[in-house]
Amino acid sequence: MIPNALLKRAHFRRASLAFAGGLALVASGGLAATAGPTHENSNNNTSEKLRAAVSVDRVVGHLESLDAIADANDGTRASGTPGYDDSVAYVVGKLQAAGYSPVVQEFMFPYFQQLSPSVLTQISPESQVYAAESFATMTYSGAGEAVGAITAVDTTGTAGANTSGCEATDFDGFAAGSIALIQRGSCSFAQKASNAEAAGATAVVIFNAGSEGSTGPINGTLGAPGIDIPVLGASFDVGVSLIGENVTGTVTVDTVSENRATYNVLAETATGDADNVVMVGAHLDSVVAGAGINDNGTGSAAILAVAESMQKVKTANKVRFAWWGAEEQGLLGAEHYVADLAETGELDRVGLYLNFDMIGSANFGRFVYDGDNSAFPVGPGAAEGPAGSGQIEQDFHDYFAAEGLASGETAFSGRSDYGPFIAEGIPAGGLFTGAEGIKTEEQAELFGGVAGEPYDACYHAECDDLSNVSVESLDQMSDAIAHLTLTYAMNTTAVNGVGDNVKGNFKQKGGFEGNPLGGGTESGGGLHPEHDHDSELADR
Repeated sequence: MIPNALLKRAHFRRASLAFAGGLALVASGGLAATAGPTHENSNNNTSEKLRAAVSVDRVVGHLESLDAIADANDGTRASGTPGYDDSVAYVVGKLQAAGYSPVVQEFMFPYFQQLSPSVLTQISPESQVYAAESFATMTYSGAGEAVGAITAVDTTGTAGANTSGCEATDFDGFAAGSIALIQRGSCSFAQKASNAEAAGATAVVIFNAGSEGSTGPINGTLGAPGIDIPVLGASFDVGVSLIGENVTGTVTVDTVSENRATYNVLAETATGDADNVVMVGAHLDSVVAGAGINDNGTGSAAILAVAESMQKVKTANKVRFAWWGAEEQGLLGAEHYVADLAETGELDRVGLYLNFDMIGSANFGRFVYDGDNSAFPVGPGAAEGPAGSGQIEQDFHDYFAAEGLASGETAFSGRSDYGPFIAEGIPAGGLFTGAEGIKTEEQAELFGGVAGEPYDACYHAECDDLSNVSVESLDQMSDAIAHLTLTYAMNTTAVNGVGDNVKGNFKQKGGFEGNPLGGGTESGGGLHPEHDHDSELADR
């Protein structure tokens, strides 16, 4: 558990965050740094000096500590687990040692974990154990074992639109203690399951619609905890096979679904214009399945190294660093923070936001968020970049070009922690080195690596540990983060028109003409659609 002294909610005043000072913290496992003046928190006030201080060895050192934390906590650092709490304690300890007064912002979120594979069987009139790939546990399903009659609810089992289970009256005559068999369509999975539970169902099986593209198993969500009975999503064929008289079976689900506390960590520079805050963020949590060292230990470690290394830089604009909780559950930490700022009237003080989610992929691409939508026009996979986002994109491209490094683009999807910021019109940008997408031949020629293979073969998997990181990618990306963070700490006029030009070595020479990848990667990383936590967004 995190010491009570850390659980200080962030309060905002006109001048700056009202940070609580003098917090007594020792990070778990003896990982907290000792305080004292170091090269890393000296006045690294040029790009060259700051990049030298943000060495790849320092970033890797943070990754080694996060990996050790996961090893000590059942292989995970997911929000709501002791591994995440220890990760928070580690970051806070390092920030305090560098001279910051970090704030830990607590919020509640819906936690879900599947502890073992679910089971679906038919007992009569035929005996059948359904293959694991033919059904899936709904996210936020309750746990338990149900045995008994399987009763179809207002469904014929034919393809097409269906209102099965959407009304309480659909369950008229339903025998309490039975397993409800419901077909997908018309309303959310949560509404169907809630109606079934109210009617006395001991479990729910929701099967697919059967129309084109809707025949396989449903991998859906109930949106939030609240349904206490097991809920599975099944294929059309499985559902049809369970319709009939005197059909009995079993449903077994082993899950944890509940609301838990988790945390954001925030720290900012002592100097700079508090009416033009440059925010730099990365999510600190992993998925339950693994340690999350590339996703997103890499982004978290890099911005921690930058924060340590520029603590004594006299910035023109205030720089606020953020480590987000519960990103993997739906950008919840960033959403909570942005909502708090909006409520207190402080959101208009944020000048821009930089996001770093996966920057060390083993088979990496060097991708920049497509903030001007030139490679990925606004549509289902790309959000509109607020004014200034295109300039951030260009500045990253210019930096890489000046370093003799090719850079491509990734869709401005809004599906990582910058999403809540751009929804409020705040310019944003960032870097990404690839997730489960496949590297092309052209990308392999530009970046190296292996064409035809994923950028990160361990994405959201148990093997996302310290061995799953490219040090070369981490080195290049952390330098780019350091450069742009310092650039905007001194001058944001090109992005948002605020402030004065500041003399200094903050602008790289060189230029970037067009997108060398002809579109880069469509995957912007971050949250995937199946993790939408709003049941109204859940597939129906």
